Amino acid sequence: MNLRTPRLNHLEPAPPKAGPLYDSSNIINVTPEGRIVSIFIGSWLVGSAISKVDKSPVQSLFKLLGAGYLLYRGISGNDFISGLFGKRMPDRHTSSINIRTSIRIDNPKEEVYYFWRQLGNLPSFMKHLQSVEEKDPFHSHWIVKGPGGIGSLEWDAEIVKEIPGAIIGWRSLPGSSIATAGRVTFIDTPNGGTEIDVMITYRPPAGYVGSGLAWLLNPTFENMVIKDIRRFKNYMETGESIQ
Repeated sequence: MNLRTPRLNHLEPAPPKAGPLYDSSNIINVTPEGRIVSIFIGSWLVGSAISKVDKSPVQSLFKLLGAGYLLYRGISGNDFISGLFGKRMPDRHTSSINIRTSIRIDNPKEEVYYFWRQLGNLPSFMKHLQSVEEKDPFHSHWIVKGPGGIGSLEWDAEIVKEIPGAIIGWRSLPGSSIATAGRVTFIDTPNGGTEIDVMITYRPPAGYVGSGLAWLLNPTFENMVIKDIRRFKNYMETGESIQ
């Protein structure tokens, strides 16, 4: 197996970069109760405007405008006036995928560690990764594809913890369209092999419309990631990727 030579033996985390600004039109900043009230009042205003359009056309027009705003507010969960001031719902209820698994590999720990440390190697066995481009020893650009090639997502990440030969930890940079983090621990086994413990989390940002990220929270995607991690054993031991 051809392994790329690592560029550094020890890394310190670099300062986070400022991420891109979000479009406030995608922010969810209305409570569930507020959305229900907005839809109810908006629907009532529509009926009232239509019933009195002949008698008070100007008043009906203003009612329809108000109804349109309230219905948009209720259906989308976005109050664009509040959005202008950066208001959004708290992150504590965000759905996420949390994956943890352990496998044993016959290869020596240093070999397994250094192969994984070269993050550009990961798509060789992780089919959910389209690419990982290493920008420098600390930072990388990730592109993930959804099950069946449906949907994709990309972000910048940084190494936040490293103990050479033992631990690699990374996370997406603040401001990314997704919050993700991972950690891999490498442990010697009695027979000269390696046991790796892998933890990966994917979490879309709370407060933003997630229709485009629905595939990310699908169990099919989670199962695909788990299979990718297990595929690593075969790749390291044989140099071949199984389907």
